[in-house]
Amino acid sequence: MASISIQHLYKQYGKDKQLVVNDFHLDIRDKEFLVFVGPSGCGKSTTLRMIAGLEDISEGEVYIGEQLVNQLPPKDRDIAMVFQNYALYPNMTVYENIAFGLRLRKQARHEIDLAVRRAARVLEIEPYLDRKPKELSGGQRQRVALGRAIVRNPKVFLMDEPLSNLDAKLRVQMRMELIKLHKTLGATFIYVTHDQIEAMTMADRIVVMKDGVIQQIDTPETIYQKPGNTFVASFIGSPQINFIEGKITEEAGGGLAFSTSRFALRIPSDAAELLRKHRKIERRVTLGIRPEHIGPEGLYSDSVFTGIYKIDELMGADRFLHLDIGQQKPLVVRVEAHYRCEENERLRLVIDMSKALFFDADSGERLT
Repeated sequence: MASISIQHLYKQYGKDKQLVVNDFHLDIRDKEFLVFVGPSGCGKSTTLRMIAGLEDISEGEVYIGEQLVNQLPPKDRDIAMVFQNYALYPNMTVYENIAFGLRLRKQARHEIDLAVRRAARVLEIEPYLDRKPKELSGGQRQRVALGRAIVRNPKVFLMDEPLSNLDAKLRVQMRMELIKLHKTLGATFIYVTHDQIEAMTMADRIVVMKDGVIQQIDTPETIYQKPGNTFVASFIGSPQINFIEGKITEEAGGGLAFSTSRFALRIPSDAAELLRKHRKIERRVTLGIRPEHIGPEGLYSDSVFTGIYKIDELMGADRFLHLDIGQQKPLVVRVEAHYRCEENERLRLVIDMSKALFFDADSGERLT
């Protein structure tokens, strides 16, 4: 298989040279499952297409293995691409769709048959080999598209939002199938999605992008627990992280607190030390806290404050409470489904301040 090295990649469009990918620099390990994630228009699909050779590179270099591939056509890069719309031939059977690329290469008939049936067995679509695409469900069509990629035995699989046309149940099923497929094939996977749940559940590492620029590259756990800035923090996680605007103040005993017009929260000593180093005392900062790290009084030991209950969302085993705490946006708290409260009820809540993140109020960069 192959590692990939992307060195200072740029993509510009039009006479005004609009920059859609800006200094993209990344080394992808052999057999890694890497996911590009970000909002629509952030440059993730354009980057994937430059790796594939479907899009010209304005500046920079792409290496697959040790080979510079900038000038190589897609067919010579030893990659296989799976698209959002399946791109199956409607007049061909499943067998013929999977075999099509191998026939173009003029491989021997028995080799083609062996490769097609092996891929069909791995993807559990053997009963459908004689059917046409219109006779298949969305999930089955996506398996056929994957089968067409598998039989080529490429060094690298490139996948551009391949599950976005499936319903929610099928997406969950196909995520698990892709994880199993990656382990079975032992190939390098690069996967593009705007769905942060797909990124979190499938990736070895995630590349978070915004406006053509890499915001953070790390494991799903690290990106969730230690996002590099407020954009990453808000994009990864469902429901979204809470942001509370306030400033850092000194307490009488020498400690630090995060203060708003309604309450003050004691800051743990390790975070306080970093905030002092950043010279943030009496300065505005943004506190970030995940909904699961807030709860009714008594759940944690410190930092009690109050919020006024407005609405909630029942999400099966969990309930998300939306509370007014005097900020522009409501505070979202994750509690167990059986938790009940009255409209406009004043609730005493506690934040687990060991899980609190602090961000610069101007740049959005994480401070602690």
